[in-house]
Amino acid sequence: MEATRLYLVEDQPALLKNLVKALSLFPELTIAGTAQEGERAVEEICGLKPQLVLLDLELPGIDGIQVTRQLKRRAPEVEILILTSFDDETKVYEAIQAGASGYLVKRVGPEKIRAAIQEVMEGGTVLEPIIAKRFWNYFQSVQSSKRSEENPWGLSAVELDVLRYVTKGLSNAEVGRVMTLERRTVRTHLTHLYRKMGVNTHVEAVVLALRHGIVEL
Repeated sequence: MEATRLYLVEDQPALLKNLVKALSLFPELTIAGTAQEGERAVEEICGLKPQLVLLDLELPGIDGIQVTRQLKRRAPEVEILILTSFDDETKVYEAIQAGASGYLVKRVGPEKIRAAIQEVMEGGTVLEPIIAKRFWNYFQSVQSSKRSEENPWGLSAVELDVLRYVTKGLSNAEVGRVMTLERRTVRTHLTHLYRKMGVNTHVEAVVLALRHGIVEL
């Protein structure tokens, strides 16, 4: 299997060096490039086209959220995984809304980052457990007070079940175990429901479904 090409953006030289060293030990990952500030990162990433960017939010110049917005406009196929010291739901919301596919706090180890990269590359969204509960609670206000009897996007019964499990915070692998489906089958269902709903991520799908009363927290 071809290695996943990563680009790392971190303004602390020592942490950047440690990340490169740690992640280079995994044979399925390769480092395509690094940067310590946002503007340079955007330009290099658009040229190198790595598969995934591991991105700090706190950067000199433009911050990680602005970097995410620019990359999603100029190189939408590149996945973005936020790695930062922030752990409040507002920052999580901004990063995901900007187009990031996941969010980890810096204290996690290399194995956790490796697993998160795999989850994102298989179509999933990553949220640290410590953040996830507060994050979903942040969306309580968007949940419809009246449950809709309609399915405005024409989702199948299986797609609805996948969406409901995702709303509970399950990863693709966990959804697969609960529903007795292969992980790639879960990803296929997610791809179909994203297309039907006109969204790109778990979070967008969940928020939209909450607004229509199709799912509950």
